[in-house]
Amino acid sequence: MSTERKIILFPNAENDIDFKMTQKVGDDLQKSGWKIVLCPAFIDSKPASAPPPGFTFSDFENDLKTAEMIITLGGDGTILRAARSAADAGIPILGINMGGKGFIAELEVEDIELLKYVTTGGYEIESRMMIDVEVRRGGEVICRDFALNDIVIKGGNKVIDMTIYGDGHKITCFTGDGTIIATPTGSTAYSMSAGGPIVEPSAKNIIITPICAHVMEAKTFVLTAGRVVTVEVEHKKNNPAYISVDGGEHINIFSGDAVKVCKSERITQLVRLSDKSFYHRISSKLISRAAGD
Repeated sequence: MSTERKIILFPNAENDIDFKMTQKVGDDLQKSGWKIVLCPAFIDSKPASAPPPGFTFSDFENDLKTAEMIITLGGDGTILRAARSAADAGIPILGINMGGKGFIAELEVEDIELLKYVTTGGYEIESRMMIDVEVRRGGEVICRDFALNDIVIKGGNKVIDMTIYGDGHKITCFTGDGTIIATPTGSTAYSMSAGGPIVEPSAKNIIITPICAHVMEAKTFVLTAGRVVTVEVEHKKNNPAYISVDGGEHINIFSGDAVKVCKSERITQLVRLSDKSFYHRISSKLISRAAGD
């Protein structure tokens, strides 16, 4: 195998302390003939630490042009961060869970021996739907973004009023803490915690979940992927509202702003190495642990 075949390692330094797992993964893959580069882009709030012996931090955006895969080492948040660049570059992500539940990640640390299938091509690619979002103010688009998990609209210390439309037709309106617009991948994240349904991640749907609605009739809606969802927000000046895209930086929104969400042309490609089904993951990460196993 040519050493020019390249994999980018994308570690979270707060999960992989001193890059110990990153070094093990990198060393094993290099022995199999891969060129390994290390992305310094995601270190959360901690200052950058030195890379593990034998590795240097790379020019991530430049390496994306020639890499065949990104391997993340952290939690699902690390995958969400990498997905933004991977979707634009059209390369798949393999997640190694070193965080919490890890619904998106393919491998747990104890499954690391399955990385041998990366070198032989013994893996499958699973495509996940993403969503685009834009915020309009007075008819003008003030920001655009995209997400793998969800778009969250929330108020500050007080409730906000929201009216939600699908393709221009009113779906619901309510007063509450906010709303979550999720993909099937994001259905097991904040949406589920707020009472939304668990949706098989390979499905194509847009899920609308109210957050602490002050009306009994406010329910979750599961729409087909082709719908265009618009949320009109009303709130008082002393109670700022914001949107957050995949748990990222808050973007302030004003009363009268409209948040428009639709299926994206981008997709996230996830590497699948194991034979664990989605149902197995739900059982092992939610049901069994909730029962105290």
